[in-house]
Amino acid sequence: MITDFEKSDKMMARAQELIPGGGHTYSKGLDQSPKLGPKLIERGKGCYVWDVDGNKYLDWAMGLTSVNLGHAYKPVLDAVRAELLKGSNFQCPSPVESELAEYFISQVPGAEMVKFAKNGSTVTTAALKLARAYTGRKYVAFCSDHGFFSYDDWYIGKKPNNAGVPQEITDLSLTFRYNDIKSAEELFAKYPGQIAGLILEPMEFDYPQDNFLQKLRDLCKKNGTVFILDEMITGFRLGYPGAHSALGVQADLTTWGKGVANGFSCCMLAGRKEIMNLGGINHDKERVFLISTTHGAETHSLAAAMATIKAVKEHNLVERNIKMGEALRQGLQDGLKAAGLSEYITVKGHPCWLLLQFRDAKKEPSDGFKTLVMQEAVKHGLLFRGTFVFSLAHGDKELQKTIRIFRKIFKTYKAAIKAGGYSAFLVGEPVKPVFRKFN
Repeated sequence: MITDFEKSDKMMARAQELIPGGGHTYSKGLDQSPKLGPKLIERGKGCYVWDVDGNKYLDWAMGLTSVNLGHAYKPVLDAVRAELLKGSNFQCPSPVESELAEYFISQVPGAEMVKFAKNGSTVTTAALKLARAYTGRKYVAFCSDHGFFSYDDWYIGKKPNNAGVPQEITDLSLTFRYNDIKSAEELFAKYPGQIAGLILEPMEFDYPQDNFLQKLRDLCKKNGTVFILDEMITGFRLGYPGAHSALGVQADLTTWGKGVANGFSCCMLAGRKEIMNLGGINHDKERVFLISTTHGAETHSLAAAMATIKAVKEHNLVERNIKMGEALRQGLQDGLKAAGLSEYITVKGHPCWLLLQFRDAKKEPSDGFKTLVMQEAVKHGLLFRGTFVFSLAHGDKELQKTIRIFRKIFKTYKAAIKAGGYSAFLVGEPVKPVFRKFN
């Protein structure tokens, strides 16, 4: 049983004094983890990580889905080292920029040009800027059911924690629901000829129903709106090259990131040349200041992306992980049935990115019970944050270990259900939504 986090707790307390939130994404905040759990991870290898107290965990979070080959994957590190020895940033573009661009475009149908950046918010916001420039319109629309598109004002303005965002900016963003084509049709009827771009993930944990994506694509085309698919998480994970290709729909623009560089910071905006080249300098149209970042084409990150994408293809990673995910889904569902918990815990989503949904004794969604599962997983040496993120490093041994441990966790869950709540079993407070008005 893992219960010692003394060093981790002390170091995080210090980090909170130095860094707002204690880290550099709110998804890694203290309010997103159980009290009895690691606060700082020191190193990783394959599908295992070690915290600063020396505790070892089987990792099912994999760097917030950014590591899809395994921590410290040697072929990626070798490619990175080779570039580092040459230097990492120069006054002029480096050859690796065009090399990666050419390879990426060759792998992604519909991608005629590509621009690199360091984080997902940069490329999603740039996609909408392009849409506005291309159409001459001001409104943008995004799917309200999907997770995190950007830390920029156009998205955060619609969230509860929108302090610092002018209402005038918020008013330019519109929302629609996933698998609800009527909600999108109503937007276009209310704002005829005014919506520049529409963005959503091809899917999150619900599959598109009744040709939803194709209908949405047709709706955008009919209304002259740029159709944007965010493959930040789904790209090179739920399909090759992305979920949109597996689901049979093509976008005007696509955004990529967490599946492309095995934890190194590389994101992409790709799409039709007619739109993308508005950000270029070889046309006579009004200039669009697209993405201009000093570190956007840092050479070692681009080398990591090239090596990662090639490895995903070489190892047929998506097909491999689909088989693994289906086996895990079945193992978990069998365990839930045996424990009599099928009405309280649901396994859903694509096999490469499974989600567990937790309910309390009244069968209502419960962050408290979710936190209890996270806490118990830590005790048994699993790092689990609600979803299962597969990598090339996860094998049958890890799969069977996870199923065995979750059968133990289900016993604790069942006891908490019988007790009417989690309070006697959970140490500390439940995790909180990232998007909330106050701390």
